[in-house]
Amino acid sequence: MRSSPEGAAVIRVVETDLAQPAYTVACDEALLAARAEGSIPDTLHIYRRSRPTISLGYFQRLEDCVDVELAGEMGVEVIRRVSGGSAIYTDPGQLIYCLAISADDIPESPQKSYPLLCRGVVEALRILGVQAVYRPLNDVEVGGRKISGSAQTRKRGVVLQHGTLLVDTDVDLMVRLLKAQRDKRWRARSEITTLKEELGTVPKMKEVRSAMIKGFSTSLGRRMAHAPFSRMEHELIEGILKKKT
Repeated sequence: MRSSPEGAAVIRVVETDLAQPAYTVACDEALLAARAEGSIPDTLHIYRRSRPTISLGYFQRLEDCVDVELAGEMGVEVIRRVSGGSAIYTDPGQLIYCLAISADDIPESPQKSYPLLCRGVVEALRILGVQAVYRPLNDVEVGGRKISGSAQTRKRGVVLQHGTLLVDTDVDLMVRLLKAQRDKRWRARSEITTLKEELGTVPKMKEVRSAMIKGFSTSLGRRMAHAPFSRMEHELIEGILKKKT
């Protein structure tokens, strides 16, 4: 793999905020491809999805893990991500991150890479005044309750990890939609928390984004530098979107 054009010391940060679900998936794929070609540096993309969405793991069947009828009734969009793992529910009340980074800088096994990368979320929560811990394999918890989950894929010399941080999300709808949790609805709800619940108020997304950026800077020991998607990346994203339609 060709090295980053901006060197290994800096991680580029792109902040998109609210975006269409299909666009965010295309961004993830574009970052993976562009980083594998060495045309962009290691990049942290932070965004929110503009509407309630189910994100399926790469190998999952929709009918096996989602209440399709309810999703249709509630106008929930369904997308498929490039990484594996379980189906997740996202909405504008969640902050989502995607980190595309050279595999040379990340431990090979998920058992070692997840603790490193999830520490970015743990540090972000500490900055926001919430004490959290990493819980294997890919979760972050507060007082035994899940507040963040993540998924990972490794291709062409690049590790791509994305995850969510529950800020003020509709947890009840999440539990109703996902079949894995639906049958134990009340117990599952009790095992999930949000920043709103932990802080007693809804923090500003700008503050949460800032904490996330600082958290990953601490966990990876790297300097962060803001920069937008390049023209090349925009063209790559548009090409991916056209293929999916």
